[in-house]
Amino acid sequence: MPATLQKPQHDSTFKETTLDETPAITPSSPARTLALGLVFGIVFGFLLQKGGVAKFHVLIGQLLLKDFTVVKVMLSAVVVGMLGIHLMHHLKLVALHIKPTRIASNIIGGLMFGAGFALSAYCPGTGAAALGQGNFDALAMVVGMIAGSYVFAEASGWISRKIDPIGDNGKITLHDVLPMNRAVIVIGSAAILTIVLVIIEFAAVR
Repeated sequence: MPATLQKPQHDSTFKETTLDETPAITPSSPARTLALGLVFGIVFGFLLQKGGVAKFHVLIGQLLLKDFTVVKVMLSAVVVGMLGIHLMHHLKLVALHIKPTRIASNIIGGLMFGAGFALSAYCPGTGAAALGQGNFDALAMVVGMIAGSYVFAEASGWISRKIDPIGDNGKITLHDVLPMNRAVIVIGSAAILTIVLVIIEFAAVR
């Protein structure tokens, strides 16, 4: 197994801490966790539908670079989520679970996800929302998603042994690679994405 590169592990908050410092959060019961997941899932699906990203022609328009509704919704969500999650973690309301950066797995998974998106014009979230609003063309994608999830679960052991170690850089964030204060990185990234959103909006209007 190739040796893995261990990066300095930090906690993505506005203060300088480490990933091992977990906020003092009272564990939730399984029933409460499932209930919260159901509530937030319904809200997420509702917002996807109202944002227009559960419509086939909108998604195809994004893939053809003719309609940037999907990019605008995604970037808006990233900005709000970035600021909100880091603020809540700073206030010790949530715990962060940083995913490891694994180059081979990320590239292969990204290519497979992109191929599925290009062929069906739906991703898991938008496909479920589309099916919920009565778009039965999303049914094949949802069936394929479930089948793919099963295959991935069955192959997860082999993947963790053979693929994940290739380019495994551990749990790293921008703060680990940029010599800057964490608050500057978070707020600066949000500002850059906001500028990109404004540019896309003005370009679309013109």
